[in-house]
Amino acid sequence: MPPSIKIVAEYAKSNRSFCKKCSKTIDSKSLRLGLVSRDSRGFDMTKWHHLGCFSFGSESLPSAEEIKGFDSLKVKSIWSSDQEALQKLVETRDKTQDEVDKPDRDGDGDGDEDEDEEKESEGRNIKKAKLSISKGENLDVTFLVSDVKNKYKDATLSPKWKAFQTVIFLERDEGLHDSSKIAAFDFDGCLANTSVRRVGPDAWSLMYPSIPAKLQSLYNDGYKLVIFTNESNIERWKNKRQVAVDSKIGRLNKFIVTVKVPIQVFIACGVSKSNGQADDPYRKPKPGMWHLLEKHFNSGISIDMDQSFYVGDAAGRENDHSDADIKFAEAVGLKFHVPEEYFDM
Repeated sequence: MPPSIKIVAEYAKSNRSFCKKCSKTIDSKSLRLGLVSRDSRGFDMTKWHHLGCFSFGSESLPSAEEIKGFDSLKVKSIWSSDQEALQKLVETRDKTQDEVDKPDRDGDGDGDEDEDEEKESEGRNIKKAKLSISKGENLDVTFLVSDVKNKYKDATLSPKWKAFQTVIFLERDEGLHDSSKIAAFDFDGCLANTSVRRVGPDAWSLMYPSIPAKLQSLYNDGYKLVIFTNESNIERWKNKRQVAVDSKIGRLNKFIVTVKVPIQVFIACGVSKSNGQADDPYRKPKPGMWHLLEKHFNSGISIDMDQSFYVGDAAGRENDHSDADIKFAEAVGLKFHVPEEYFDM
């Protein structure tokens, strides 16, 4: 890179800067990238961009670690960081440049005719990092620490609970260990007996008496325990959203205390759409919550799909309320069990 041009990364100090590409405000404390150049008067001039809007152009690119300010981007948890997002942006740009520099073996002016078009398209897209998947449909999302909130819309979350887009998650339960073996469960109707007519943190009971011993055995055998649960009331109850949030999180907190084993939890708050609109990508049977776990909440450990499994009550049987659980397992590629079978009832 010429000495007169450099890249700087930092957190915006206010809401007064604007992205030079999309012209939208760069929110205070959000990650921004600046292209610094020297004008004819000898002064440095910085053009700020959102991370997803930044383009390196044809400039020679240093490694992410060489970008000024990289070291100041804190790793705020073990599951994600803004440093990781910046590294992905650099790696994506490098892949794109490799495609540009690739020799044209077939002489048609567009590079190697055998090159996969989907790979080329992915290389050009520096706005989003594609999450790895086990099976089924893709989910494109940029997961940044700066996008994680302490509130879900207007509802305040309990300590250790955070929100990202339409998902509420338990940041990290004490004693939880990441693992290649995942034991995943639905909550309502699977682990907990709940009723749609009752609300509150105490409005539940264990679905089966064998649950605590079963979960403790899995944990001792090296499994990571995860709950994937839908809760559309959090989105629907606009005037009582805090009640819905406190009720769901309260039940989950008390369940974890009751079974005496650490569990990671994801709550999909989105709703199913009608009139041809797409469903929320995190709401089961969509596999979005699984993709978050696999890519950002398991310390980079590859998941052994042969040893992992999912248990849920919505299996599409005659008296089931839906088939969301079995379809979720199919979309992810997990072995599936119904709770009465798994808990030996």
